[in-house]
Amino acid sequence: MTSTPTHRAIDAVWRIESARIIAGLTRIVRDVGIAEELAQDALVAALEQWPQSGIPDNPGAWLMATAKHRAIDLWRRNKLLDRKHQEFGRELEAQQELAVPDFDAALDDTVGDDLLRLVFISCHPVLSPEARVALTLRLLGGLTTDEIARAFLDPEPTVAQRIVRAKRTLSEAHVPFEIPRKADLAARLASVLEVIYLVFNEGYSATAGDDWMRPALCEDALRLGRILAELAPNEPEVHGLVALMEIQASRSAARVSESGEPILLLGQNRALWDQLLIGRGFAALDRAEKLSRSRGPYALQAAIAACHARALTPEATDWPRIVGLYAELAQLAPSPVVELNRAVAVAMASGPAAGLELIDTLTSEPSLKAYHLLPSVRGDFLFKLGRFPEAQQEFARAASLTRNARERDLLLDRARACACAQSSRD
Repeated sequence: MTSTPTHRAIDAVWRIESARIIAGLTRIVRDVGIAEELAQDALVAALEQWPQSGIPDNPGAWLMATAKHRAIDLWRRNKLLDRKHQEFGRELEAQQELAVPDFDAALDDTVGDDLLRLVFISCHPVLSPEARVALTLRLLGGLTTDEIARAFLDPEPTVAQRIVRAKRTLSEAHVPFEIPRKADLAARLASVLEVIYLVFNEGYSATAGDDWMRPALCEDALRLGRILAELAPNEPEVHGLVALMEIQASRSAARVSESGEPILLLGQNRALWDQLLIGRGFAALDRAEKLSRSRGPYALQAAIAACHARALTPEATDWPRIVGLYAELAQLAPSPVVELNRAVAVAMASGPAAGLELIDTLTSEPSLKAYHLLPSVRGDFLFKLGRFPEAQQEFARAASLTRNARERDLLLDRARACACAQSSRD
């Protein structure tokens, strides 16, 4: 898109309004692929007309109306019947006389329900995790295929095919455009939260590439989380995830130096932490805890993040409480990664030897074999214990496993520091 004020305005409007438009259209045509095509037609019309006619007073309504007219035209040409199963075709044919009023009513109904349905369909378990992420960013984040590809360092054709296959899978599986029934809601909601958290984590600590963080992805995940919290206000884990992301995002400015090098938690300038985001995180955590007596995995992680946020200095951190929260999380959602994080907290509360003892029970864990943070954490404990040659080997191994260039440089610097410390001792 050419970068002119009008085109930038259209891009901004599209990011804000596209999900609402696609959601309303999907309820009408019952096919998320067709709905997106209709919305894209409206976007093309805006790109063609607005530079000459000017931006409408209500650009979102203009896009919605244009997309609605495209949908009506499509229905009238009977093309929709060729794209959908016969049962839906017979239903449309029977209601031909009422078509236009039905379209108007469908698009004017409560937007929130449609958006929530779109969230659930884009994160449907019938899709692979990679497809859920791509489709969610496309439909709800308003990102282009190129933007998604660049964010995750995937080839654009790969992402494009992933999105096409996802929409085809949803259509062929006849996935209903609805909010799951109570019996299925918990499992489906877990999938939605997982997708949003995957997007946030990739932005917070990029798995590969030259940048340690990709702030735009964090912002997209936060926006999706906040929308979901408005659409599902009584779900405690939704607020738990929002709390976790708000608090984690509050550290963004302190996590990277001016030249782009990573700054680890204990070395960060806490004056740079965003107090507005921290406050929002505390409020979301409080809401999650009031909605449920027992905290879920996201609320527990948010409570851990809150312990760091409340500490004005690293020394003021309540590490015993963090150890307890990780123990609670390990019981609720056991995993080797949780145990690795618990080992870090134990080391901070009781000393590196205690942490190393826990870490050594994880070294044979198959799922952590290629996980660079295991040797990184082990190297840190060994360094603090003065076992510099062993620490150097661990940092070097961690550097060989990470695909992020900034993180690799940091780990190699720590390996060199081990060599220097050993030389000084000798």
